[in-house]
Amino acid sequence: MRLDDFDYRLPGELIAQEPLTEREASRLLVLNRETGEVTHCNFPDILSYLRAGDTLVLNDTRVIPARLLGEKKGSGGLVEVLLLHRRSATLWETLVRPGRRLRVGAEMSFGNGELQAVVTEELAEGCRLVQFSFNGIFEEILDRLGEMPLPPYIKKKLTDRERYQTVYAREEGSAAAPTAGLHFTTQLLRDAEKKGVRIVTLTLHVGLGTFRPVQVDDIREHRMHSEYYRVSEEAADTLNHCRRSGGRIFAVGTTSSRVLETVTDESGIVHAGSGWTDIFIYPGYRFKAVDMLLTNFHLPKSTLLMLISAFAGREYALNAYEQAVGERYRFFSFGDAMLII
Repeated sequence: MRLDDFDYRLPGELIAQEPLTEREASRLLVLNRETGEVTHCNFPDILSYLRAGDTLVLNDTRVIPARLLGEKKGSGGLVEVLLLHRRSATLWETLVRPGRRLRVGAEMSFGNGELQAVVTEELAEGCRLVQFSFNGIFEEILDRLGEMPLPPYIKKKLTDRERYQTVYAREEGSAAAPTAGLHFTTQLLRDAEKKGVRIVTLTLHVGLGTFRPVQVDDIREHRMHSEYYRVSEEAADTLNHCRRSGGRIFAVGTTSSRVLETVTDESGIVHAGSGWTDIFIYPGYRFKAVDMLLTNFHLPKSTLLMLISAFAGREYALNAYEQAVGERYRFFSFGDAMLII
């Protein structure tokens, strides 16, 4: 299967540059994966597709201000560090720019020297291991100096950090938001529970695996970067009860889907646990856990578009995208939503 099989035309003006004033004000495209039929709705209409006994699965990860801008010691050149995974109190796996100038031993300074760093190791896929030094509490310093790591296609500065967090974000550790959940309000979630829908949370800290571009023509040769996940015993029990009682598992986002498919065995049993997943889902994959999927609109040639193509069928998915472009939907992180049923 070729990378070009997952390309589509997107006018640049459809890329949402900022969130809507109200979270639930986005549009909702509903795709029936059995027939390919597309329906155009508003996001609160999602409640009509949920029924008593279903389980809504949310990723409760919280984005940290993971983007640090500083200078390289000696040259004074500008540098950018994106925090991906914390190995210890002062040691982080990172992406750095410009990588060619930040080799082992390179020293950096942030916030007029409040935060110092040195590259200690070059890792796979262009990553760097960076050792930080500082006085005080790292999280407090990061909160002052760090920026929300918005994707490069968003050019507008975010004035309210909380708009790049879901209302249920709890577990700090992500370098990007699980954006399908940005549309939910606390009231919408309460309304779902009033209908008899169970809500469970799991955690996947979004990192390099989710947004790393595919750079091979044969997508089967692509390798995902591992991301940390956790599923509690309570969540697993609720999901297994849902399946036994005839309910449907409704994944909010590709991140929730990847965790569910990681921890579910071939007989459909969900297992609690934590660890690292590098699962790569593309057409031909047989889903074991997810019955319905809520997602945003994704970049051309991305692993996320491949995942929804596996769930809905590539032709149906790309046809839905073509209709979304024609109907002037808003795309990507701050854009509109798509429900696949």
